[in-house]
Amino acid sequence: VQLVESGGESVQAGGSLRLSCVASGFLYSRYCMGWFRQAPGKEREGVAGIDSDGRTTYSPSVNGRFTISRDSHKNILYLEMNNLKLEDTAMYQCAADVNLGMSDGYCYGVENWGQVTQVTVS
Repeated sequence: VQLVESGGESVQAGGSLRLSCVASGFLYSRYCMGWFRQAPGKEREGVAGIDSDGRTTYSPSVNGRFTISRDSHKNILYLEMNNLKLEDTAMYQCAADVNLGMSDGYCYGVENWGQVTQVTVS
């Protein structure tokens, strides 16, 4: 499985960004794909997840501002981020694996990770 993120950049508070993650070699029929982030000095946290049935989960800190979606035909995962806040500054990373459950923005047990893309809100 290969996951390649893009879309991270610097943006002003209140602005919007869309992250993309292109997946290849992904053969799971039932899966969870998600976005995680890690801010300086903090542990990695789940941001949003989506499963093969289209169900979604969000971290309470982004619920209502971020939207996760996927293009199943193109195997692309998206994260639409609106009303960005300073605390959204972090390295963002997509991940995917067989669906072991999800909640509060986490896909559980994911072991396939992409590289990070930096989002900086100022």
